[in-house]
Amino acid sequence: MFLENTIHSSSRKGSIEVICGSMFSGKTEELIRRLKRAQYAKQKVEIFKPAIDTRYDDVKVVSHDSNSIHSTPVPSTSNILLLASDVQVVGIDEAQFFDEGLAAVCSQLADSGVRVIIAGLDMDYLGKPFGPMPALLAIAEHVTKVHAICMRCGNLANHSHRITNESSLVLLGETNNYEPLCRDCFRDARNKS
Repeated sequence: MFLENTIHSSSRKGSIEVICGSMFSGKTEELIRRLKRAQYAKQKVEIFKPAIDTRYDDVKVVSHDSNSIHSTPVPSTSNILLLASDVQVVGIDEAQFFDEGLAAVCSQLADSGVRVIIAGLDMDYLGKPFGPMPALLAIAEHVTKVHAICMRCGNLANHSHRITNESSLVLLGETNNYEPLCRDCFRDARNKS
């Protein structure tokens, strides 16, 4: 059904781009930058975020630097296909919070000629691959890994270290719950907890 409703052009090539890294690394900022460039080029863009992400705004995708873009909150990946007809570019923020079906949805969009740009944490607070991100990284044509700065030593950080005692996998938060750490500082912090 989705493919029938999509403008299908042999000249339009779909692709998947993934922007990944730790918290405070600029993933959402880069996603917003790419999507605003597509809008400036008069491309039809639709942006999605998980409905559970209401940290900064119920509807907008907002970076830690307060840069924002309008989006559509959705409860699951199946809603993305229903709402992404007749678009040229689809943006997806906080991809790690979506279900495992996200890779198949993104592939279907890309196969139909849509440029799909995804941002998300590649690892959870334990340093393990997070949600659908490994599958997305495997099928993406373009991967950009961004880094924060380690709060303890100043090196490049690629881990999101949780500084609270909360043990649930999903904990929305900012600097009050997480700090970016490099591999060595993350290992030291995990060994002390």
